[in-house]
Amino acid sequence: MRTVVRVTERVEETPSTVTLRFPFDPAAAPGQFVMLWVPGDDELPMSLSYTASPSKGVTVKVMGDTSRRIQRIEPGAAVGIRGPFGNSFDLSPRRVLVVGGGSGAAVLAPAAEAATAGGAHLTVALGATRALELLFRDRFRRMGARVEVSTDDGSEGFHGFVTEVATRLLASGPFDVVWTCGPEIMMRKVAEAATARRVPTFCSVERHMKCALGMCDACALGPYHVCTDGPVFPAERLTPLPEFAAFHRDSCGRRVPL
Repeated sequence: MRTVVRVTERVEETPSTVTLRFPFDPAAAPGQFVMLWVPGDDELPMSLSYTASPSKGVTVKVMGDTSRRIQRIEPGAAVGIRGPFGNSFDLSPRRVLVVGGGSGAAVLAPAAEAATAGGAHLTVALGATRALELLFRDRFRRMGARVEVSTDDGSEGFHGFVTEVATRLLASGPFDVVWTCGPEIMMRKVAEAATARRVPTFCSVERHMKCALGMCDACALGPYHVCTDGPVFPAERLTPLPEFAAFHRDSCGRRVPL
């Protein structure tokens, strides 16, 4: 059932991402997502970047026309929310390495906050194309996490990919678990590095979703539906899949090379 709410806050996080906050009472766990609908427009899946009640939030990166229109929503506008859907992160590990690439940091931030509130020690490897696009860097620091950043252009932190930072951190360990979200090729490389160190890895997968009920096959990934079997998957389920980090599906369900 869809609930219509009013946006209470709009924050420009980076040049390409905007956070919308809204009142939404249903309980949500870090890692879950909602379907956000703009009246007269389309409905899109959005990971919750804020999960605590009563004010939830989504952080939107421009991916197409609808997400661009969602970014322009101002406080007071009405949107429809359906959910929350999917599974969530296990918050019990005590030594956590968080690896976020680009807008993938949005789903990792509430999990990191909940884990630190429960006494976990967090190390965060945060990557972006450039310094201005480092999402939630200061938010992670306010949690007390150790944060190391990388940028593709070298404008801040390590000059290169966040996978290289994660590999170095794994070597210095120890860690009980790795949580990661970002481009699939990034998550595959992180999972391979963690597996070599025998560290369990959980990937939050972002795929095109329509129904969020496992019925339309739009988010099919091998034998899984991301909306119902995920979006948080243990890496050992994903890395054997030929489609993971190689193909995604477009709005018509066709496989498109990544």
